[in-house]
Amino acid sequence: MLLFGLAQAVLSQIPDFHNMAWLSVFAAVMSFFYSFVGFGLGAAKVIENGVIKGGIGGIPLASPMQKVWRVAQSLGDIAFAYPYTLVLLEIEDTLRSPPAESITMKAASRASIAITTFFYLGCGCFGYAAFGDGTPGNLLTGFGEPYWLIDLANLCVVLHLLGGYQLYSQPAFALVERRFGAEAWVVEVPLPLLRWRRSVNVFRLCFRTAYVVAVTAVAVWYPYFNQVVGLIGAFTFWPLDIHFPVQMYLAQNKVAPWTTRWLAIQAFSATCLLVAVFASVGSAVGVFGPNRS
Repeated sequence: MLLFGLAQAVLSQIPDFHNMAWLSVFAAVMSFFYSFVGFGLGAAKVIENGVIKGGIGGIPLASPMQKVWRVAQSLGDIAFAYPYTLVLLEIEDTLRSPPAESITMKAASRASIAITTFFYLGCGCFGYAAFGDGTPGNLLTGFGEPYWLIDLANLCVVLHLLGGYQLYSQPAFALVERRFGAEAWVVEVPLPLLRWRRSVNVFRLCFRTAYVVAVTAVAVWYPYFNQVVGLIGAFTFWPLDIHFPVQMYLAQNKVAPWTTRWLAIQAFSATCLLVAVFASVGSAVGVFGPNRS
């Protein structure tokens, strides 16, 4: 975690890192590779076992309440599985027309959701069928061989996360720096040994480094991967995936309040809010409760 944080502290100082087109392509290739590996190894393990492990009821727990909290945490994990909404507006801002941005985004969203769901279901179902109640949170750690393929897949995970961290952090960096006028904090730093001077944005250097340090400290303090992922997913799911798009839809289409259409949409939003609250509580119990693991 410390080495990862150190790498992010360096990458965070690269200007316009999120505008590099190759970064998205590189991250996508890494994601496809380790997803294919997890999917393929899970299917191969099931065939090798000759039996489907696990059961429809999932892992048996000591009490029904623990089962409820684990189900809630799982809902948070599922919500976190589609985090592209965090950068959706940033993506839309980079699109050019023609064709119209709405057409491009609809096609991209349908394709990305379909592909992502296929891999998530494949890895999740084959992973559970392969290992049953002993399925690890990180599926790749459950396979012993082939070593070279698993090591390569884990390397792709690390490389993907290096770029993904920046993609999700850059909007926050831009917002804070624009709000506090970071461009006024540029100073010239002489480097006598190299005989040249370098412009350094002091605000950017301090803020981004402090941001990475804080995030790394939280990761070290709460190294409960699935529980933390579920908590983040539950918190961000309703406001970004449901409430904000629903309100934009109602405003754009001028849906009159208290009509049948308006009530149906609001009922859908309220139901998703209840699910998000349920997932938040369960994930919080997983992170802060006495039985966390």
